[in-house]
Amino acid sequence: MPVAVGPYGQTQPSCFDRVKMGFMMGFAVGIAAGAMFGTFSCIRVGMRGRELMGGVGKTMMQSGGTFGTFMAIGMGIRC
Repeated sequence: MPVAVGPYGQTQPSCFDRVKMGFMMGFAVGIAAGAMFGTFSCIRVGMRGRELMGGVGKTMMQSGGTFGTFMAIGMGIRC
């Protein structure tokens, strides 16, 4: 499949690059959401110190992976 070239000679990103970019954007949004919701839920349960940091980190990675996966799928559909 030929790559489209813009008016000034720049090329459009490939479908794989768009999927990667979608995953990274979703991962960043998921990390931010996981930090907020994870902190709130861990403090509500009563975690402190090292346990709190582990719980928040786990929530951040889980939500980042979930958001990233769905954004990557969405960008893949648009290709």
